[in-house]
Amino acid sequence: MDCADCTRHVASALSALPGVHKVDVFLASEKAILELDPEHVTLPMIRQAVAAAGYSVPEPASQAKDPLTAQAVTFSRKVLGLFGLVFGAVLLFVVLGEWLGVFKKMTAYIPWHLGTVAVLLAGFPVFINVVRAALRRTIIAHTLMTLGVLAALAVGEWTTAAVVVFFMRVGDYVEKFTSERARRAVKNLAALAPQTARLETEEGEIEAPISQVKPGDTVVIRPGEKIPVDGEVLSGLATIDQAAITGESMPVDAGPGSRVFAATLVRLGSLRVRVNHVGEDTTFGKVIRLVEQAEARRAEVQRLADRFSSWYLPIVSVIALLTFLLRRDPLAVTAVLVVACSCSFALATPIAIMASVGASARRGLLIKGGKYLEALARADVLLVDKTGTLTLGKPHICEIFPAAGLDEEYLLRMAASAERYSEHPLAEAVRKLAEKRGTSPITPQDFTALPGLGVKARLEGKEVWVGNYQFISESLRVSQLGSAGNEPDTALFARVRELEAHGKTILYVSIAGQLAGILAAEDALRPEMPLALEETKRLGIEKIELLTGDEERTAAELANLLNISYRASLLPEEKIAIVQQYQSAGRIVVMIGDGVNDAPALAQADVGIAMGAAGSDIAIEAAHIALMRDDWRLIPEALRIARRTMNVIKVNLAFTAVYNLVGVSLAALGILPPIAAAAAQSLPDLGILGNSSRLLKQ
Repeated sequence: MDCADCTRHVASALSALPGVHKVDVFLASEKAILELDPEHVTLPMIRQAVAAAGYSVPEPASQAKDPLTAQAVTFSRKVLGLFGLVFGAVLLFVVLGEWLGVFKKMTAYIPWHLGTVAVLLAGFPVFINVVRAALRRTIIAHTLMTLGVLAALAVGEWTTAAVVVFFMRVGDYVEKFTSERARRAVKNLAALAPQTARLETEEGEIEAPISQVKPGDTVVIRPGEKIPVDGEVLSGLATIDQAAITGESMPVDAGPGSRVFAATLVRLGSLRVRVNHVGEDTTFGKVIRLVEQAEARRAEVQRLADRFSSWYLPIVSVIALLTFLLRRDPLAVTAVLVVACSCSFALATPIAIMASVGASARRGLLIKGGKYLEALARADVLLVDKTGTLTLGKPHICEIFPAAGLDEEYLLRMAASAERYSEHPLAEAVRKLAEKRGTSPITPQDFTALPGLGVKARLEGKEVWVGNYQFISESLRVSQLGSAGNEPDTALFARVRELEAHGKTILYVSIAGQLAGILAAEDALRPEMPLALEETKRLGIEKIELLTGDEERTAAELANLLNISYRASLLPEEKIAIVQQYQSAGRIVVMIGDGVNDAPALAQADVGIAMGAAGSDIAIEAAHIALMRDDWRLIPEALRIARRTMNVIKVNLAFTAVYNLVGVSLAALGILPPIAAAAAQSLPDLGILGNSSRLLKQ
């Protein structure tokens, strides 16, 4: 497939099959994904439909054609292509010489019928596709140019028809080259994945294809080799370049217990790794799949271009008819049909999208489609989570303050036991402190986690609650969190106010319906945050707001430090409501979170961005854009990429519209002859390639 026009024809042919519910055809990866009823649609039917559209599906190795037959077909195609190019080049030289008065008599020695046969042979690959399309009652870009060739032959201008065919073939190669340049970023990314692994077996180490490696196996990676799987290090120490996954140039150290990812490179040291995921199930495999499928999520500007392309050819046909009726000049009609045949309208948007998505993926910025690039370019509201987003997401307990009459170690043991099965970062901080102090947690008899609030568990016959102010107040038999006059432990609440004033997060603990004390946690702000936020504001984001489940004072401390607004003590569903409020007011909302607790809000936003998505299935699936490393500097970079991409697309479309308008007008007036029109129809594709290729260097 050479251009977006091709994808539309393939999709149309496949959609016409009974039992096919949905079709996505991807130019960059030259793949199609079908949602179908297998009882009504078979693979041979799919192959036949694609073949009828003028394309082919590569056969599996086990069903491959005879090598001699395949070589013969390939050879014949090359001969036809070479014949067309050489013959056209000679004729072009002859015709140019004729214009100069040098070869005026040369073409007279070539019979008309011989020239016509040469034209038909040279243009056969194009003409056969036009015939197939006509049988399906479909007009393709080459339909008009073929009519132009026939018109030239009809009026005896076989040399003109031959030069038109020459430029038809040149135009095909230009479009193929243009598309290949854009899809190369995706192919280069896919080429990073290792195809073999050094598998550890009872007989020793063997080199095995990656398809034979299974989860649970053990692989060995030596210095200078790429890690072939996602897994956990069993033994060894190594320095790993993770640029293929995160885009980060600085290597990281890995040892026993570390997670490693496929397609990353071991610079120093060696590792034994237990396999967790292989092939398409690895983080790298998911990145490749999503980049390939990014074309399916088309920007509105691309849909507009596609709709225009479907009307463009009939409009040109009408202009050609009017030219014939008004001027009675077959050569002018031929020139109109020929100059209007560029695929540039169909190429203008997907080429830029493919280039931008592929280049961004190499930098650790996974963008799922043009739809989200366009929304990001127009965004004016940025909503951010706190833990793991503005902060490093690795809080630690900085203080334990038990209620009067209770022991600090007892409070920590009960809190760590209640948090034993929680996945929240604060729960992990409590468990780590207990482990550090040698406190053994109790296995809870019952456990319930309430997102955005806290946890409750039954320990030694007692109900233990750990959570925020709102949550813990429900567990107390008597209100102990009222006004200062009702507080039974004045010292504890005085300390709470002091800690909150300094931005600490407070975890309240109740045991058997009585307030047992507090644990204070702190989480370091990401060091790049202040400068990254300022850069984000300069790029046109009018409103930046912190949405957090933390207490009011904790949120206020952080928001004031960063000079942004905030809303505190929010539940996940309340964050969704805030996103919807902005959207109902006509704002374009970007939501940034860690991709786990914030998954619903990320999905609701116009653009959801997940921080640190490497290795996280939830983050990659929930967000529209995934940052493969925890670096806030990628946020303004994503904004710049989105706006630059949309500017390139607008220039592509404007250039194409003006160029085609001028070309068709000159052809209709007889100023642009058919030969010059044939040469001119290839130039817009080169212009689009040149403009879009700037995005490959982002």
